[in-house]
Amino acid sequence: MTHDPNAAKHPGVTATVMAAPQDAYDFYYYEQRIADAWLLDKSIAVRTLRMPFLAVPVGGSRRGGYFPVTCLCFGLRVRDVLLEQPGFPDPRLRWSPYPDTCHVVEWGERPPTLWGDCDDVTLGRFYGYSEDAIARFTNRRASTPRGPQTPSSAALLRSPAAP
Repeated sequence: MTHDPNAAKHPGVTATVMAAPQDAYDFYYYEQRIADAWLLDKSIAVRTLRMPFLAVPVGGSRRGGYFPVTCLCFGLRVRDVLLEQPGFPDPRLRWSPYPDTCHVVEWGERPPTLWGDCDDVTLGRFYGYSEDAIARFTNRRASTPRGPQTPSSAALLRSPAAP
């Protein structure tokens, strides 16, 4: 089956910048974790379907960012929106080859591709999270049992880029 954005069941493909970053559903998440809080004032809330999510620009210790999208057509719209915004250099769509992982729009430097426990710290610093937020994430992750996961338990683990 081929993806068809013109199909009747496909939602309208839009990406809209909201009036205030605080309108984003995940604003509080970033507010509690970002090292350079002034970046939140320069962030934008982007809505692709019904819910706006935050796009945080590069600056200070934050060298790159990403915005997950449900399909490539939304990713292209988000990329186009970011092209017009200051603080989002080189916005690009990264396609996910995995069916259980979202595609992402990235900007700034390319994220490091490392593996292992030290990666959480490296990625956290790359995305500009505070040392305290990184420590909380790594401590929580270290105390989470590894092994087979049910869909409900898998949701408890967050991205290594999200302390």
